[in-house]
Amino acid sequence: MLPRRVVLILVVLVAAVLGGRLALQRDDASPAGVRAEVTRVVDGDTIHVDLDGTDETVRYIGVDTPESVKPGTPVQCFAKKASAFNARLVEGEDVKLRFDVERRDRYGRLLAYVYRAGDGLFVNAELIRRGYARTLTVPPNVRFAERFARLQREAHEARRGLWRAC
Repeated sequence: MLPRRVVLILVVLVAAVLGGRLALQRDDASPAGVRAEVTRVVDGDTIHVDLDGTDETVRYIGVDTPESVKPGTPVQCFAKKASAFNARLVEGEDVKLRFDVERRDRYGRLLAYVYRAGDGLFVNAELIRRGYARTLTVPPNVRFAERFARLQREAHEARRGLWRAC
């Protein structure tokens, strides 16, 4: 039989590990973050939000949808559908923005994981899961890179969205 002190240490360690996992799941399902209202959908992976009275451009972290509005670039396969799907998900909605290591890109856009405030839908993940986006991992913002890679594999194997059309 283990000494009482060892048992107590093991119980504390197990509780800490499980508590951390549960906290991650809760955090994912009901994210803490900055609340904003979506004022315009630019394309499949970029939106404008009203953040405390300031118009901010937000670029979704970890996803890349086909180009539909990039100057000098022709409209790519599935771009219009990705943009329309993003609009159905967030246009006019309140969202929560969660940030990773870098908060802005070289163009001054906020980089965020975007969640619908009403139901907690993780927009970045949904775009990949449904085949409207590919993964785009840009360190150091890699919090969900493995999850996004798994969702992309599943979408590709199931031939969803752009994986069927393009």
